[in-house]
Amino acid sequence: MFIIKPQSRLPIFEQLKSQILEFISLGILAPNDKLPSVRSLAAELAINPNTVAKAYQELELQGYLYTVPGKGCFVLDNHLDDQIKQVKLKEFKASVAEMKRHQIPESDLVEAVKEVYTKAGEPHD
Repeated sequence: MFIIKPQSRLPIFEQLKSQILEFISLGILAPNDKLPSVRSLAAELAINPNTVAKAYQELELQGYLYTVPGKGCFVLDNHLDDQIKQVKLKEFKASVAEMKRHQIPESDLVEAVKEVYTKAGEPHD
């Protein structure tokens, strides 16, 4: 279910967090769904269990997951898809503001957005 790209500049725990949030947004992970255990996911991905634990802990602190001692981590049930969309829009706006500071024309940004949405069915990084 999860795919780690070792060649990515993004740390592994950030890749994992990003994929969990994406799965929540897409409805692949629904409220109260149990995530794989830290040990099993670490073994499956051939990564350190501390990396998985860090991703889970940060998502819990951010209000996306909750832990039941002895049972595992679960997706929190509080309209997370809307929260995730708002966070992503805020990040997008910050990126657009940075591009504006670098004098990238609005037309180039609009074209880039259209290009991404045109290729919506294709895998992305």
